[in-house]
Amino acid sequence: MTQQAQYASPVPPVPLTEDAPGRRRRASRGAIAAVYPLTFLVLLVVTWFFVTATELVEPYIIPSPGDTWRAFADYPDYLWEHTLVTMGETIAGFAIAGVVGILFAVLMVYSSTLEKTFYPLILFAQVIPKIAIAPLFVVWLGFGASPKILVAVLMAFFPVVISGISGLRSVDPELLELTSTMGASPVRTFWKVRLPAALPELLSGLKVAATLAVTGAVVGEFVGANSGLGYVILQANGNLDTAMLFAALIIMSVVGILLFAVIQVAEVFLIPWHASRRNRR
Repeated sequence: MTQQAQYASPVPPVPLTEDAPGRRRRASRGAIAAVYPLTFLVLLVVTWFFVTATELVEPYIIPSPGDTWRAFADYPDYLWEHTLVTMGETIAGFAIAGVVGILFAVLMVYSSTLEKTFYPLILFAQVIPKIAIAPLFVVWLGFGASPKILVAVLMAFFPVVISGISGLRSVDPELLELTSTMGASPVRTFWKVRLPAALPELLSGLKVAATLAVTGAVVGEFVGANSGLGYVILQANGNLDTAMLFAALIIMSVVGILLFAVIQVAEVFLIPWHASRRNRR
């Protein structure tokens, strides 16, 4: 055996792409992870059916799954019309909160003066219960969609700002010094270093904001509206129609879950390394 063959490495090169067994293992882990929430959901529905079928509670307190389904089946156009209203207010509020929240986060990270000025005001606005100031928005803006969108913006704004600030400050200072030493401008450093590093925390904040935006839109509809899921809930509550009330609540949950899922998919495309690392846990 020659000296070159003796010291040659017997380890083959590591492939850059994931092999088929690795993909299958990841798919199986994803399927197993989906079993837990689905199992809990089935148990919840079974418990719901058992409680109503045995009349442990009165139907006007908790409707049966069959009554709730009939509310969907008997009034699909009615529920769809009001769902579209709430979805429009939610998406508009979430989009505005996302853009403005990220802008404020960037400004406060780059300027300590702006941070000292705006951060206490943002915290003060977050502490105030939105249901308490929603009537003021109706007085100022009328009974249209504007006050509902504004409440949704206020509900979703805070987590976007906080996660944006935390993410933008998570960059290694030595890496920022290196880019500055190499002559990179602040704008280029932001797009190439700060923003990619901030995306995991920022997207986590956007997930929270998406669910809060749905709540904000419905809270705004509670105060003054003639359409939307909040209006449906108020009407059903006044008529003691708990089946319709439960149907509206289920739709609200589905809208929030859909927005959450959209951001989850965006996370896979924007930061695939982070998503794959989370799936391996």
